[in-house]
Amino acid sequence: MPSMPEGSNAGESKKRASRFSTARWLQPFVRDYGMLFVLLGLIGWFSVLTYTEQHPTGVDAGQQVARQIMQQQGAKARVLIVARPTAEDVAFTSAMATELSDLGASVLRVVNGDPKAARLAIEELSESGKQPTALAVNDVSSRWSVFAQSATTRDLPSFKPRTYYWPNFLKLSNLLGVANQTAVYAIIAIGMTLVILTGGIDLSVGSLVALASVASALYLRDYQGGAAAGLGGVVVGSLIGIVTCMVAGGFNGVMITMFRLPPFIVTLGVMLMASGLAFRLAGGASIPELPRSYFWLGGGTSYGIPNPILLMVLLYAVAYVVMSRTVFGRYVYAIGSNPEAARLSGVPINPCLIGVYMISGCLAGLGGVVLSSMLQAGDPKFGLMYELEVIASVVVGGTSLAGGRGKVLGTLIGAFIIAVIKNGMNLTNIDAFNQKIVLGAVLLTAVWLDTLKRGGWTAKSNR
Repeated sequence: MPSMPEGSNAGESKKRASRFSTARWLQPFVRDYGMLFVLLGLIGWFSVLTYTEQHPTGVDAGQQVARQIMQQQGAKARVLIVARPTAEDVAFTSAMATELSDLGASVLRVVNGDPKAARLAIEELSESGKQPTALAVNDVSSRWSVFAQSATTRDLPSFKPRTYYWPNFLKLSNLLGVANQTAVYAIIAIGMTLVILTGGIDLSVGSLVALASVASALYLRDYQGGAAAGLGGVVVGSLIGIVTCMVAGGFNGVMITMFRLPPFIVTLGVMLMASGLAFRLAGGASIPELPRSYFWLGGGTSYGIPNPILLMVLLYAVAYVVMSRTVFGRYVYAIGSNPEAARLSGVPINPCLIGVYMISGCLAGLGGVVLSSMLQAGDPKFGLMYELEVIASVVVGGTSLAGGRGKVLGTLIGAFIIAVIKNGMNLTNIDAFNQKIVLGAVLLTAVWLDTLKRGGWTAKSNR
């Protein structure tokens, strides 16, 4: 039997070594970030379900219609522009009017209102003897019967933006909305990830969100003149809310480490106390008298991206570096994996645990300030049930409830999985009751997969 050439054997060995190297790299990635494939699958699924005809509006659509009119009628065009009074439709009509005027056409009237306002504008044009040559509308206003009922507009050529097909889920406005709504949960979930990595739990984060919003808003209203407060007062007020929650987190850590109380009980007690304190301080009412500069963090944008999203990305980048490149991060994993071995190795367990709970409280306070800024008020009802949403994000992201295993970036993926599911179900008109069933099933599945990864299911089935 002829033997294989020596060079052929060397080539096969290199291929096997390459495949082995790829497998060694891919296996830990799938273990730590396997839920990323679930997230991508959900995005693809909801994109297919929401693929539909799109009717553009806004600046680009207005300029497009203006060019259509100029191509057909030129500078002789006399245009009546009609759309609704929404922000996008106002941008649509303004951009069109500007474009038409720049190109030399005449804009007889711009109407942003309802069919009644359109009828009044048509009657005024008819009485003044101004006869339009073109009617510019968008998809919604084109269906108004007022145009067919008037002799002035009945036979006019109408122009509207060209339609196209695209998933509603993948529209930029929807994607930014999903990310913006997820930002507060995701920010709080960083601290919860650290807590769960140590084998603990923090049920107080939702109430701390409310406490931070109330503390900040009260300071601004009572000590800085409310809506007249300056930037310095806003910064101080925000820090008061954050530091208050960081102190509450430190209290959690002290009770858990010094008095050996279960984290579940301690944080449950602080949850009730923080909620009661928030309602007591606010008198059970919302606090809306806040300055405009306070709304920048939660409601402003930078480079076209909402500020909460940018803050979320920055905090996750910092958390990733801390947990993967610092001694503190290694301590957190060591405590969650085996507290006794960590103690014998010289890990300062109590200071680390107190620090972890302080970080959790601090980020809950920051989430409360962002939410208060986003909703332009302080309110003791903010943060209701947030702790469950945050814990679900951490668990779905692959962090083990037993502690010691998980990644901060996995938590971000988990937060977006839940957000995508909720948004996708809203876009496909699934009712709120069924949404709760689905989200509960997702959480149970994530915990079950975590149990399988730890070998718990096999061990129990062999008993």
